[in-house]
Amino acid sequence: MKIYLIRHGETTGDVEDRYGGDYDDDLSHKGVREAEKLAKELKDKGIQELYTSPRLRALHTARILAKALHVKPQIIEDLRERNNYGILTGMIKAEAKSKYPGEVKELEKGYKHKVSGSESYEHFKTRILHAFNTIISRDSHSAIAIVTHGGPIMCIVRELLKAGEFKELGDCAVIELSKSGKRILIDHMERASLIASPKT
Repeated sequence: MKIYLIRHGETTGDVEDRYGGDYDDDLSHKGVREAEKLAKELKDKGIQELYTSPRLRALHTARILAKALHVKPQIIEDLRERNNYGILTGMIKAEAKSKYPGEVKELEKGYKHKVSGSESYEHFKTRILHAFNTIISRDSHSAIAIVTHGGPIMCIVRELLKAGEFKELGDCAVIELSKSGKRILIDHMERASLIASPKT
């Protein structure tokens, strides 16, 4: 099985420099163009099923892809992004730094931070891995696509594939995976790269 793990395109929140996470923003004009370009790249890949996060930015990306792939997007609630920013969600970053400097500083601790009102990393990890494993265990097609967000993709690559951290994970990034039995490998990446492991 081929699995195309896809990040959505640029969002209005990116343009406005807001904290995203659970903020339900849509694609920007550039994001729409990025998704349309991606649709052309994927249209001959034989993708038979398309799964998506319910958040507007992912759903809009999936709907653009669906037209080219001639498939119907299936919404999977648990593929949504982590509520990473809690009380800061949707705020312009400069405003948040002024209003909640302590919470902004808490983010410096990385993905295991404890910003007020945010989803814990452990809960997020359990939710994402369960959603991903459910999809790939029940789907018998030879090629599927999953449209989601940066956080879930990082979590899958970090926790399930044990492949480390991303150096880059751009808009409409594609992580092409192959599954054989229980083994899942990264075959190729577009608009994304991993931090090289130190040589031993």
